[in-house]
Amino acid sequence: MYAVGFLLMLGPLVVVHELGHYLVGRYFGVGADAFSVGFGKELAGYTDRRGTRWKLSALPFGGYVQFRGDMNPASIPDPDNPPPSDAFQTKPLWQKSLIVAAGPVTNILVAIAIFAAFFMAFGKPLAADPSQENYIAAISEDSGAEAAGLEVGDRIIAIDGEELADFRDLQRTVMLYPSRTWDITIERDGGEVILPVTSQPFEITDEFGNTSIIGRLGVETRPTERTFEDVGIIQSVGLATAETWDMFELIILGIKQIIVGDRSVDELGGPITIAKVSGERLSLGWLEFVSFAALISINLAFINLLPIPALDGGHLAFYAVEAIRRRPASARSQELAFRAGVAVVLALMVFVTLLDVAKLPLFGS
Repeated sequence: MYAVGFLLMLGPLVVVHELGHYLVGRYFGVGADAFSVGFGKELAGYTDRRGTRWKLSALPFGGYVQFRGDMNPASIPDPDNPPPSDAFQTKPLWQKSLIVAAGPVTNILVAIAIFAAFFMAFGKPLAADPSQENYIAAISEDSGAEAAGLEVGDRIIAIDGEELADFRDLQRTVMLYPSRTWDITIERDGGEVILPVTSQPFEITDEFGNTSIIGRLGVETRPTERTFEDVGIIQSVGLATAETWDMFELIILGIKQIIVGDRSVDELGGPITIAKVSGERLSLGWLEFVSFAALISINLAFINLLPIPALDGGHLAFYAVEAIRRRPASARSQELAFRAGVAVVLALMVFVTLLDVAKLPLFGS
């Protein structure tokens, strides 16, 4: 299941990412020497009438489109040969920027399409009676809620001044911060009280044995009825866009917490983790698998937008500097920067893969 899930997950997402680059490039008249799913030795392929070699390669950890005039699949310009008329480098700056941005944008659009399809199929979840939401039914012993003086029967109406629609809003907010003090506004005896409550780290384990650390206040709500409101295409796209933006914020927050030490670096995952979780989600059914695909698609977009040379974000950073300076950086400096970027990307790839291997049951983790 891991192998099947990995191929079904990463293969299509990489293909649509690279197709985004390719199609916009073709629209602007850029030739392409190669379009590869995977890296390394070619396993199978053919050359179309435009001279593009479409191929399946041995290492299924990504893919690339190599535009005419690029020295290699990392899109490093060839400083020793003048670019042909249909080369990527000959196009105006705005066209090059759109071509580069097309890959991550395509991944974002895929995620929005998946979320929008879910909203259209199942509707928008709502509380049947909002006035009955967020009442505290139980409080855990030795929890932040108990220490702060929350009581059974209190109704939580806001966190840090933000009103809560339902209890899931509270859970989704607090779980991202294992150790943080919140200003919780409660309704008690007809009045409002604001109490500082500190979330505590709590380890949860899913049905596959995967563990993660989340924040909890230590309160439990009483069961309430849920309804699903039908939504049209426009509203579903709006809801899906908001959901995608929330996922972007979650990724940024997670990286920030790892950098400052609030979360362990063990929570990073590479290709082995993607394969593992893809197989697990696939075993739970296509809805779980497709939902996870949306998350991975957002991650691919985010990673590619990082301002690292050799990634899409690095190219866009160079174009931004060129737009400000009114002239491009020298070919030599671009080549050195892109080579350094490739080294950084490969080093990160090795690092997260080693983390993946260390977390395998073989090593007692």
